[in-house]
Amino acid sequence: MAGKATWEYRGDPERPALLVQFSNGIIQTPENVDFKLYKNKDSTSSKRILTAQTERLSYVGKNFSPEAVKSNSLCRYFVGVLNKETGKMEVYDAEQFSMKPILENIRTEDTPAEETTDQSSRTYREKVDALIEAFGTNRQKRALSSRKLNRVGNEMISKEMAKAAVEIIESKGTTELVQDVVDRKEDETYSLFLPQCYSQADKPENVYRFNNLICPEEYESMESVAAAFKNITPEELQERIQKKQHGTYVLRELGELKHAKDIDRQARALWYLDMLVKLSQLKIVKRKDLSALECPNIISCNFLNNFTVSIFKNERVQNTISATMKCKIVSHALALALHISNFQVDLTLLQRDLKLTENRMLEIARAMGLTINKRMMFSGLSMEEGHKMATVELPLVVYRPMERKRKRKTM
Repeated sequence: MAGKATWEYRGDPERPALLVQFSNGIIQTPENVDFKLYKNKDSTSSKRILTAQTERLSYVGKNFSPEAVKSNSLCRYFVGVLNKETGKMEVYDAEQFSMKPILENIRTEDTPAEETTDQSSRTYREKVDALIEAFGTNRQKRALSSRKLNRVGNEMISKEMAKAAVEIIESKGTTELVQDVVDRKEDETYSLFLPQCYSQADKPENVYRFNNLICPEEYESMESVAAAFKNITPEELQERIQKKQHGTYVLRELGELKHAKDIDRQARALWYLDMLVKLSQLKIVKRKDLSALECPNIISCNFLNNFTVSIFKNERVQNTISATMKCKIVSHALALALHISNFQVDLTLLQRDLKLTENRMLEIARAMGLTINKRMMFSGLSMEEGHKMATVELPLVVYRPMERKRKRKTM
């Protein structure tokens, strides 16, 4: 049976033991810390200031003022030291100090005092970085190092860009550079959501070039998926019409596919257009949705990169189709439909498949410089209705927005 331990008070309230707590972390080498205690000259005052000096930072703690530990005035602390040989515990008075760093005194040993910058001019970000370097976790230190490397990299890139700009100006001259910009604006018209346009083209097929709408890599990847369109039979077409697997425009062009000059190219363009129409109906685009449509991987990646916006929602990154991206999809689908329909597209059919209003569809067609006409068509019930047709006519039409007149308020 273990013997009973007894305790014996050996403390002196005037000389208590000091319990030190660092507010920003734990000192890894406490034996290298230099402590100094300062007392008030007034013998009746118990105010004390404790300082600690480490290799990198200086700390200070007080047993008075709001910065002191709040429980000091409410509790009395003791420290017990057990002597295992005698079984007695010697008890001493104790006092707590909360040590806080003095950021104004941060200075490394390798930097001479005269070369250090004025610490009072340090920004809040710099002070926080100093604390992370001293007490931060490994993850915080890695993030700080990465941020510093990125900042250095950006500065180097900016310097290189400025140097390259100076070299170009010196080699070409300001006048020639301005002329290059003017010529480029005349040759190419580009906006955030319209496909690349060559307004000075000599042929309709060169205004919105096919290779800019479908890159060669995408074109090659569609060989297997577009084979169903290329080899479609009248029975299969009728089945697709009944099941409404595609939009009205795509179904109509599938019926005319056998009369095309290049059936393979027409089938691939129709399949790509069908994917754009289905993509425009989604709000949130996921890879599994595109995989379910048998979309090749390279086309899925291009759809996500070119026609979606990445947002952070519900603790995850989502690819959404904003209003601007919807316009971009519509304009690319319209440009591709021009190549499919010999540069004359039934806007009404395409607008219904894309689920747009007629005014919105006409705005996009006018922005692309297309000529808009109206043609009377007969529906399946032999009813006549007006369809809007879009045609590529050179030179392209430049539409100017109409000024809306304000209505006068009547008294």
